[in-house]
Amino acid sequence: MIRIITDSATLWDVEMGKKKGIDVLMLSVTINNKTYKEYEEIDSVTFNDLIQQGHVPTSSQPATGYYLDLFEKYADDEILVITMADGLSGTYQSCMGAKEISGRDNITVINSKTLSIPQRLLVEKAIEMRDQNHSLEEIVVAMEKMIATTESFLLPQDFEFLKRGGRLTSLAATISGFLKVQPILTQTQEGNRLEKFAISRNFNMGVNKVLNHFKENGIDSNYHFCISHAFVPEQAEMVATRIKEMFNVVKVEIDNLSCAFITQGGPKCLAIQIIGK
Repeated sequence: MIRIITDSATLWDVEMGKKKGIDVLMLSVTINNKTYKEYEEIDSVTFNDLIQQGHVPTSSQPATGYYLDLFEKYADDEILVITMADGLSGTYQSCMGAKEISGRDNITVINSKTLSIPQRLLVEKAIEMRDQNHSLEEIVVAMEKMIATTESFLLPQDFEFLKRGGRLTSLAATISGFLKVQPILTQTQEGNRLEKFAISRNFNMGVNKVLNHFKENGIDSNYHFCISHAFVPEQAEMVATRIKEMFNVVKVEIDNLSCAFITQGGPKCLAIQIIGK
C-alpha cells in the first residue's frame, strides 16, 4: 500500500487529511512568545488580531520526530511525502533528515517546489492515482510533470508588516506605502526563494502584469488557476472574474491563507498561482 504524507502548506488540516486517506502534518507559528500548530491550536483570525496588536510572528516546519513517528507507523508500506517548496520552509529538509534516520529505501520525498493550492492539487493527483492502483514510480513521474508547470506570484499589501518582519527595508516599505506602489514577488524557477517580478502603480495594475505574463507565455485553460489570500475576499473574487474572462475558464480555485503564509506575506497579501492539469 502507498501511504501519502503532506503538510499544512496545502491549506488542509488533519481532519481533511483523514477524509482524503492521507496524513497532514501541521506547520507551526510563534507569536507573542507562544508557539501554535496552525489550524489545530490557532486560527487565522486570532492570529491576525495578534499581528494587529504589533506582535511579529515567525513560522517553523514540522519537527523531524513527527515524520519519524509516521514512518514507524507505516513500517511495512511504501511512503510518498509531498512537501512545500524547499528554501521557503525547512519542511523538505526536516523530512529528508527523518528518512535518513529511518534508514529505509521505500520512502520517496518530493519537493513540490510550490505551496498552497498548487501543492494541494499535486497531492490530490497523487491520491487519485494511488486509488487507481498506479505504482509509486508512475505517481512520481506525474508529480514531476506537474511541478514543472507551476508559477507563483505574491502581491503583498501590508508594507508596515513586511518592514517589521524584516522582509522589506524600512526605506523601501516607507516609499512603497507613501507612493502607493504595488510590488509583485515571484518564486524563482527552482522554487526556493522569492524575488522581485515587477513594481506597479497599484494593486489592479499589478494583477494586470501577472495575467498578461500568463497570456504572453501561452497559459490557457489547460492550467489550474489558483488564488489564495489573507482577508481580502473581494479582491480574490475580482481577480478570479478577470481570469475567467481572460482565459475562458469556468473554475478558479480560491482559498484563505493559513497562519504560516500570513507570516510570510502579511495580512491582505494575495497570491496568484498556476499549475498544469
